[in-house]
Amino acid sequence: MLPLDRPVWSALNGPQSALAQWNPAKTALKIDPGYGPFAAAAPGEDHALADLLASDEDEIWVVEPEGFTPPSNLRVVKQGALTQMVAQGAPPEFDPEGIEVLHESDVPDMTALALANQPGPWGNKTHLYGTYYGIRHDARVIAMAGERMRPQQGLAEVSGVCTDPAFRGKRYAARLIGRVMAGFAARGDAAFLHSWADNAGAIALYEQLGFRQRARLVAMALRRG
Repeated sequence: MLPLDRPVWSALNGPQSALAQWNPAKTALKIDPGYGPFAAAAPGEDHALADLLASDEDEIWVVEPEGFTPPSNLRVVKQGALTQMVAQGAPPEFDPEGIEVLHESDVPDMTALALANQPGPWGNKTHLYGTYYGIRHDARVIAMAGERMRPQQGLAEVSGVCTDPAFRGKRYAARLIGRVMAGFAARGDAAFLHSWADNAGAIALYEQLGFRQRARLVAMALRRG
């Protein structure tokens, strides 16, 4: 199985292992909850995911190949099909006008934008995965994009892409994704991303930017059964 087939497991056993929190038996792990709810188990050890939950209200997310069946000791509270896409060729050209690196002082704006648009799970440390870029209107961040998982050296995930609904249609997302990809390329990383499989508009945009569909995965939010 290739690293991208199980991106969470690969990242937390690889370039982002410093963020991993293991169960006592070392058969399941989750990311530092501040970065999000992602978790994974060793092959054949899916039942050990329950060890990562502190209470019946606690929740973890797995991102696994399509057809994943959760263990009987956990229940699915949310799930959705994902399209995994990998960039081909050079990063797209983009207009850098108005694009800024975002900083700690921008976290309230970033959090509000993420919670309103739901680009994926967002925690109080999500912005620390790597560099985030944004566009402002009247000093407020109204569009952003950054990075998340690194399943192996030389590969990084574009993530956190969202735009305030009042400012959509201006290609802010395309420009920001181009900026993120340029940053990846400068350090020698190829780009990949995930989209909800039913988000045809987003997938069409990503294809315009040089991404090609690689695989279908499933995202599941799990709690104790």
